[in-house]
Amino acid sequence: MTLDPFYLIVDSAAWVERLVPLGVKLMQLRIKTMDEAGLRAQIRKAKASCAKHHCQLIINDYWRLAIEEGCDFVHLGQEDLQTADRLAIRAADVRLGLSSHDDIELETAMAAEPDYIALGPVYPTTLKKMKWAPQGVERISEWKRRVTSIPLVAIGGLNPDRLNGVFAAGADSAAVVTDITLNDDPEARTREWIEKTGQWR
Repeated sequence: MTLDPFYLIVDSAAWVERLVPLGVKLMQLRIKTMDEAGLRAQIRKAKASCAKHHCQLIINDYWRLAIEEGCDFVHLGQEDLQTADRLAIRAADVRLGLSSHDDIELETAMAAEPDYIALGPVYPTTLKKMKWAPQGVERISEWKRRVTSIPLVAIGGLNPDRLNGVFAAGADSAAVVTDITLNDDPEARTREWIEKTGQWR
């Protein structure tokens, strides 16, 4: 499979509805704490907006809800992977993306035969406290040699100025959160990302 080179991660359906119409083609909905009814409502809104604008929607963590709501992609961290029912995910024809931060996690991720693997943080990130040091673009090249045909997503501290180096190192897609959601003009920044990543489509 192929991934769009611009991978936007947001924490609400409102963000999806706001930015997907600009031309975003790959969007992850990552909501950390919410009751199930609220999550279902958020997923349904995000899914409807993505369907309208031909955007691929990825649900973070909540694989059961992703199956029940008919979503076609779920992203899991390593801890979530340990408890997820991979057979149920595959049986529902839901594609799987996995996070990795070090060699052990990469081996674990590859053993699960995911549809893509994310590597991070590439650069220092303010999104959340990480026990892993920034990997640097050199690690992208190493990871890409090891995952071979599995698409590789770079994440962590990315901005438009860093994209050339990330893609030159071998990343198939670049994921972003705060560079857009904390920007003074998220719409303008989103358009900048779309334009900048266009050469890798």
